[in-house]
Order: sequence, then structure tokens, then C-alpha cells
Amino acid sequence: MEKYDVVIIGSGPGGYVGAIRCAQLGLKTALIEKYNSLGGTCLNVGCIPSKALLDSSEHFHQAKHDFTEHGIDLKDLKVNFKQMIERKRGVVEQTVGGIDFLMKKNKIDVYHGMGSFESATVIAIDNSAGEEAKKIEAKNVVIATGSKPGSLPFIKLDKERVITSTEALELKEVPKKMTIIGGGVIGLELGSVYARLGTEVTVFEYMDRIIPTMDSTMSKELMKSMKKLGVNFMLSHKVKEVTRKGKIVTIKADDKKGVEVVLEADYCLVSVGRVPYTDKLALDKAGVKMDDRGRVEVNCYLQTNVPNIYAIGDAVKGAMLAHKAEEEGTCVAEFINGEKPHIDYNLIPGIVYTWPEVASVGKTEEQLKEEKIAYKAGSFPFKASGRARASMDLDGLVKVLADKETDEILGVHICGPRAADMIAEAVVAMEFRATAEDISRISHAHPTFSESTREAMLAATGNRAIHI
Repeated sequence: MEKYDVVIIGSGPGGYVGAIRCAQLGLKTALIEKYNSLGGTCLNVGCIPSKALLDSSEHFHQAKHDFTEHGIDLKDLKVNFKQMIERKRGVVEQTVGGIDFLMKKNKIDVYHGMGSFESATVIAIDNSAGEEAKKIEAKNVVIATGSKPGSLPFIKLDKERVITSTEALELKEVPKKMTIIGGGVIGLELGSVYARLGTEVTVFEYMDRIIPTMDSTMSKELMKSMKKLGVNFMLSHKVKEVTRKGKIVTIKADDKKGVEVVLEADYCLVSVGRVPYTDKLALDKAGVKMDDRGRVEVNCYLQTNVPNIYAIGDAVKGAMLAHKAEEEGTCVAEFINGEKPHIDYNLIPGIVYTWPEVASVGKTEEQLKEEKIAYKAGSFPFKASGRARASMDLDGLVKVLADKETDEILGVHICGPRAADMIAEAVVAMEFRATAEDISRISHAHPTFSESTREAMLAATGNRAIHI
């Protein structure tokens, strides 16, 4: 039986990054992946393919609506959806190929098959080919199995017309009408893809606003922008029935007053969150504890109740983000190596890759109020930015929250162009416990989108913004 210092089950961002860090530290490492390709949900049916379609659809939307204003005239503009999907597949193949290269470069043994526990130190790998499961031994095991799309008990996912995000990335046609159940990140990103391509999109959301875990100002700004795409929002609606007849899917929901709403579409995307993929690991054989939501229970070092077994990413509590999983994979590798790493979960940014993008780090205004923390706020709209006017990206704003007494930055929330890249400055600032005044005194190149961050910081330090 082959023996390893570390065996990692799952090759998503958390798993493969953790494996690389283990190998860098001189630990003999193996990676187990149930599918033929590495990279997990993120690279194959999540982050990467969705961003490819988001960019393609945004190019089309700009060509159709903005190019004339830029002095670019086009004729007979149309969507070649087949090519758009093929390009997306090519991006995925190149990215996955890069992970294969990194495994070989770092001398990490890769096993394909379903990994499960025989004991706390023995892992069985079933390749589903009818052969006897291969077994390997590990001093340490890391569970990095990720998550899968969730649903509602009364919804039958046929994966043809009633679909998840996985199928939404592989449609053979641009839908005429699409309903989306869930106004979170995944639903809004895919909804914006198809809305740009001409689909009539309606979003049902149980809460009273979209992206409900983010700052409410971001919810309002993003919804205003998406309405310009023609997206319809049914907030405070409880979906109670989804049925399919032929090519028509019927959705029934009750509004907050109990009035029934009935809507028909040719596709229904169910986007109500994700659930950890832990049910086939045979965790009971290793004695690993789970919570009532199927997540593995861990301490601050991602260590389970069984000392040599760890869990990271979507398999544990917290935001289901690829970069969170990467940080956790690195953390576990270094902890196994005898180091004392640390993750500040408050400083892991969250991003929505619509256009405008939404990016957030730290506390929301709602959280500060709930925690009774005295704060001050400053904001700056992109419509006042010269760079944004030049690119015709006028929607959204930068919002800064700072401690009322010390001026320390407590949260930064951006809805606007390149927000996903802009948020990094806020993360760095908050990591070093900078004040709003600190950032306001740093020279920002002109003209740039990031000037808007500086202006919002100025606004938070006594209404000192220059350009509003």
C-alpha cells in the first residue's frame, strides 16, 4: 500500500492549492479526484466557465448598445451561441490543463476515482470500472470535496428545462424566457449572461432584496443596473411549485401578502445555494463529526475531531468561495508542517461578476448597526468619475465604512466597473488596519476607477470628497 504524508480528497481550488503547498514544504502528497479532469466545480462548471460567458455576453451587449456612441457602426450583429459555448469550453480546457502541469511539476501523485475512508488513515479509491478499490495510506487527510447545487424539496431537477448552474453553462440555445429561483450571486451572474443575449429573465427571491448577504446599498445599486438589462425582479416571493409540460416550465409563487403569481418560461434555473459534497466519504468509518447541514466540523486550524483529518472550502462552514478554499488549503498545509498560520475571515472579499461588478470586504452597514458599532460612512458615485465617463460605465458607487472614533476602515463595498480588482486595495488597507484618512492621502493615478475609492475615503473623513 502506497504511503503519503498528506492525501487530499478533491482537486478544486482548495484541494490543488493545498496539494501544491504541501509539496513545496517537502511533504509526500497525493490528490484524489472523482472526475477525469482536475479543478473541481470552479474550473469546470463554476467560476471559470461562467466568467467566460459573462465576458462574451458583455462584449455583445456593448457592441449592440454602446458602440454607436463610441463611433463604431456595425451591421447585422448577431449571437453565434454555439461559438460562445465552444470558446467557454476552450477556456476551461486550457485552465484545467494548467492544473495537470502544476501537479506534475510539484511531483504530486494524482488518483482518479471516488475517495472514501476505510479508517482514519486508509483511503479507498473506487474508479467505478468494476475493479477492486485501490487503497492508499496517509498520515494526514484533507477533505476538499466542495459542494453541489442545492434545490428545494418540491422541485424536480430534470436538467433539461428545470436546471442548475451546471446545465445553464451548456445550453444549446438562447432561451426566450428564463425564470431564476434565487437572487444570489450565481443566479444573478447567469441571469445577466442571458439577459444580455436577449432572454426575458425573471428572478424570484424569497428575501426583500437581491444579494441579501451583502451591504444593502450594493443590492439597490445592482438591481437598478440589472433592470436596465430588462431583468424583472419578484422580491419577497416564496416559490411553492415548479412543473414542466413539454417545453414550458410553470412557476407558482406567493408574494408577501399571500397573493399567488404564476409565470411560464422555457427554462427555470434553480439557484438557491449549494450543499457540501460529503455524503459519500464514509466519514463514519473515520469517526469524523458533521453538523446538521452536512458540513464537516473543524477548529480554527481546519482540524476535525480526528487530529490527522482536516477539511476545507465548501465542505466546512463559511462563505463558499474559491479563494477562501485556497487560503484554507494553504493554512492546513502549513499547520501540518508545524507552522501557526492564520486566516482573517473578515478580510476575505466577496464578488459578484455582473456588470457593473459588486465587490465587498469587511462589515456591512447592517452588521455594524446590529453589533452597535459607531461608524461613519462615505461614498462616491462612478458618474462623477472622469475615467468612468470615458468608458461609459456610470452605474454604481464606492461605499466606505469607518470607525467613528478611530477612523479605522471597517468595510468597503463597491458596485461599479472593475470592482473585483479594485477591492484588493481595500483588503490590503484593512489587513494593515489603515484609516480612511490613510488611504485618502495616498496618491491614486489619474484617470482611474480607483480614484473613486480615494474620493469615498475622503467623504468618510468629514465630507472632504473633491469631485462631488
